[in-house]
Amino acid sequence: MTKENKLSESLEDYLETILELQTNNTVARSKDIAEKMDIKRGSVTGMLKKLAAQNFINYEPYGYVTLTPSGRKIAKEIEARHILLKDFLYRILGVEEKAANDAACRMEHAMDKSTFKKLKQFISTIDACPHCDIEES
Repeated sequence: MTKENKLSESLEDYLETILELQTNNTVARSKDIAEKMDIKRGSVTGMLKKLAAQNFINYEPYGYVTLTPSGRKIAKEIEARHILLKDFLYRILGVEEKAANDAACRMEHAMDKSTFKKLKQFISTIDACPHCDIEES
């Protein structure tokens, strides 16, 4: 995705939420998205239209919402960043789990691929180090 096509944090959150709902329920519905994101249903419609216009989701009003292949790819990248960041904050730095999850949610949007790759390598190095005394929670 180029800088010109960079999705807003909000749109990325929608893709991540749709991925989670689609994984758990096969499809997502507007009301499920609104409930999961704790927002009004009316706010969801406009964002779904934006995502559909960019070909990230399949969406028809009053129908199901599913990710397109390009939407799924982006959602999986966002999810991977979130999981890695939460793991780093919680397991390695010892941040309380809810705080780690909340911080990871905010940080996942700002991390570029190069930084993500370096953090992933750093965590692998720490995990492989026989001299590291990191406690598992």
